[in-house]
Amino acid sequence: MPSITTFEEAAMNSRSVAVGSVAAVAVLAGAGYPLLWRRRCLTWGASHPEAGRAMPGDDLLPGAPLVSTRAITVDAPPSAVWPWLVQMGPGRGGAYTYDWIENLLGLNMHSATKILPQFQDLKVGDVIPLGAHGPRMRIEVLESHHTLVLRSEDGVWVWAFGLYPQDGATRLVSRNRIATPDPSLASRAFSCYVMEPGSLVMERKMLLTLKERAESTA
Repeated sequence: MPSITTFEEAAMNSRSVAVGSVAAVAVLAGAGYPLLWRRRCLTWGASHPEAGRAMPGDDLLPGAPLVSTRAITVDAPPSAVWPWLVQMGPGRGGAYTYDWIENLLGLNMHSATKILPQFQDLKVGDVIPLGAHGPRMRIEVLESHHTLVLRSEDGVWVWAFGLYPQDGATRLVSRNRIATPDPSLASRAFSCYVMEPGSLVMERKMLLTLKERAESTA
């Protein structure tokens, strides 16, 4: 009859195999991300022409090492999307994403469920701080119902929104251009394997919520 020690050894071996298998899968997934999933992560929802198309704001940070273009179809005209877009920001209309995550970072985000008239007069030159210690985003381009471009005051981040009419609907396209000040391998790895997937989670939620809000008021 097997001893208790034998059972314990078998259990420990099984746990070791399981941990090793999980680690191996994680390593393979990480190694495959740049080739297999990175483009999907950076272009969620966007067509190939949309991802390659020039947008206002591209010239504000040419040659950015990180560019993401994500998009969604809103079943409403641009005029229904625009009011939700221009009121975005901390202490304004929020970011329409996971507020609890944003607020863990001290960003004071509370996503609005209605259009807020007091935040509809956005204009070029206005600055929207992202939290007390976060970047300050300056409005660089604003074409009503069509284009909104923000750039951080340190010049390392440009965030552009484009609204493109399409058969009575709107293609809402969001493009981020980011320059990494720290060129170290560790910084680039963190950006690739942590920031890029994380930004997809947050931006996907933002686009889906903007779609829902605009369609509800169209």
